[in-house]
Amino acid sequence: MKWMRYMSLLLALIVLVPAISAAPASAASKIAIVLDGQPIQGDAAPYITSDSNVTMVPLRLISENLGAQISWDQQTSTVIIVSGSNKLMLTSGQTFATVNGESVTLDTSVQVRGGRVMVPLRFIGEGLGLTVNWNQANQTVILRTSGYTGDDGVTTGSAAGSGSSLGVPTSNTKPTTPSAKKEMRGAWISTVFNLDWPSTPSAGNAAKQKQEFSALLDQLQGMGMNAVFVQVRPSGDALYKSSTMPWSKYLTGTQGKNPGYDPLEYMVAEAHKRGMELHAWFNPFRATTDANTGSLDPSNVVLKHPDWVVKFANKYYINPGIPAARQSIIDTVMEVVNNYDVDGVHFDDYFYPSNETSSTKFNDDAAYNQYKGKFTNKADWRRDNINSFIQQMDRSIHAAKPSVRFGVSPFGVWRNKASDVTGSDTKAGVTAYDSMYADTRTWIKNGWIDYIAPQVYWSLSLPVARYDKVVDWWVNETKNTGVDLYIGQAIYKLNTPEVGWNTSDEIINQLKYNSKYSTVKGSIFFSAKDLKKNPLDVLSKLRSYWGL
Repeated sequence: MKWMRYMSLLLALIVLVPAISAAPASAASKIAIVLDGQPIQGDAAPYITSDSNVTMVPLRLISENLGAQISWDQQTSTVIIVSGSNKLMLTSGQTFATVNGESVTLDTSVQVRGGRVMVPLRFIGEGLGLTVNWNQANQTVILRTSGYTGDDGVTTGSAAGSGSSLGVPTSNTKPTTPSAKKEMRGAWISTVFNLDWPSTPSAGNAAKQKQEFSALLDQLQGMGMNAVFVQVRPSGDALYKSSTMPWSKYLTGTQGKNPGYDPLEYMVAEAHKRGMELHAWFNPFRATTDANTGSLDPSNVVLKHPDWVVKFANKYYINPGIPAARQSIIDTVMEVVNNYDVDGVHFDDYFYPSNETSSTKFNDDAAYNQYKGKFTNKADWRRDNINSFIQQMDRSIHAAKPSVRFGVSPFGVWRNKASDVTGSDTKAGVTAYDSMYADTRTWIKNGWIDYIAPQVYWSLSLPVARYDKVVDWWVNETKNTGVDLYIGQAIYKLNTPEVGWNTSDEIINQLKYNSKYSTVKGSIFFSAKDLKKNPLDVLSKLRSYWGL
């Protein structure tokens, strides 16, 4: 059960009422509610909590106007709302609701006022399915179902927030972060080298690692993030219970050593408690980060299948040209899909290594000679290997769990226009198609991925790869394809000497540029530790931009 489904269920059960004031309930004005042109009301007036600015609405409004079945257990102070096969439980004094047995965090719990049970609504966030407008002049919430085209029955007056799905006056609203399905605001969490999590001092200390991760989620959510992309396979190892790969050394300091808990199980539960998505991020083909094999667990692919790996640039890679090796990666990804409630499977740009030179080659000649089939050009053969891998990964994931989303974050430039007239107006020294053999255009065209998140890690003023020109290209590629486009944002470059990164306005201007296109569904920021550093006070500008 995913957060979006929680929100959809709640929206189908509860009529959204705006938080029009941060004042205590006793000072709130009388609020009228109109649904499809007809006035509706419950048995008590809605009000706004003074401590958390959360709008509360009586249960009768739900039962009489939307037909949900409701029961109230006086002994446990628990309300149960049933609609079809879905069951929602909220208990007074608790900070979460239970939807079909799973928890969703609330800002304010159920309250009993004057003998009436009042339900908190703020955590629902933006309206999904209902259009909600606030008429300031008449102090009226105007609700429309998707198919309603009639009159609202209210004099227009001054409609602050008119057309907004939130239906609240913008000047008095305490906004909430939208669902990642509506606008992605994600953060990458790198585990390789203990970059973002877990910290090196926490090695072997499960309690400390749990505390650190929960605190990190709280921080990211406070920044406005609604999703995390956690690196669960940094280099041929696992941050989850795997039958094919050893435990990651970044958990205990020793590869293969049991950390004493299941990190991914814990991370998924903690993210979902907060209403955040968690995507399992895999480095598919990187087997090690150095050439030292002495510290590897015997189950590591380098030792277990030395014929599957290639040593290149002082590290080992799994050879994408060997079908059995590719299948082994698919198998370990499917362990996660089948055994954990992740929201997505996420690959980065580690396919073939991008730093080959005329004198330093990725030695896959033997695999090419054995498996080339009809191909007479190694570059085309390599691209076909990655295409086959992506296609089979897509089929495997969606055959097992259609709800799990599959996406890739490739290098930001597919091809330069100088190499291909349909490429971007850039002069990048590395490209996804020619250097990493990642033909993202083919993946998009064939619908093998649910979303793509190119790493557009350049400023709006860098001549060789200008941010706006790169985004323009990706917008054109994904338009009307059904593949969602997120942009990878380079928070880590702020306050560095590279052109354009001497002000945090660069990030805000990039987000404003993204907003020009309905095709851009959000952003993912690299990475969590850089967000925490808050370079050039970017967080205050992000919060201001998002209205937090």
